[in-house]
Amino acid sequence: MKVRIMVTGGTFDKEYDELDGTLFFRETHVPEMLKLGHCYLKVVIDTIMMMDSLSMKEADRQRILDCCRQSPEDRIVITHGTDTMAETARLLGQSITDKTIVLTGAMIPYRFGSSDGLFNLGSALAFAQALPPGVYVAMNGRCFTWDNVMKNKQLGVFQELTPQEPTSCSSPSL
Repeated sequence: MKVRIMVTGGTFDKEYDELDGTLFFRETHVPEMLKLGHCYLKVVIDTIMMMDSLSMKEADRQRILDCCRQSPEDRIVITHGTDTMAETARLLGQSITDKTIVLTGAMIPYRFGSSDGLFNLGSALAFAQALPPGVYVAMNGRCFTWDNVMKNKQLGVFQELTPQEPTSCSSPSL
């Protein structure tokens, strides 16, 4: 099995400029993260864009959708900014039913050292291999279906829109 990783930017890949205190993009950290995590899964990495998800327009989401449709792999992980990840998941979920697509991101940039990105990437790769076709969001050890996920910006966590009984994808908190 081969998984395609599509990089779109987001906090996951941000760098910190110590001179002016801004965050910016240079290149993706995904290859370094896979190496650090001792990942032996066959992957193909495509950098589609490097942008903050708050800057994404409908054309950018359409580009992600087109890349997913064109991918020869039917298992896809997308690194994405967390602020609008649920929006992109909805577009993909309404449009693609024959592939397993998992979106993930980070609340803290990988370069900061205490990032949740490495854990989230590993979780997303595992979910992409194990789940049936559909579109999912994987964050902080949890997995949500595209049609029942939101980012709670007050708490800084992803949660269901409407609480449901546990499924193979989402289970109650421990």
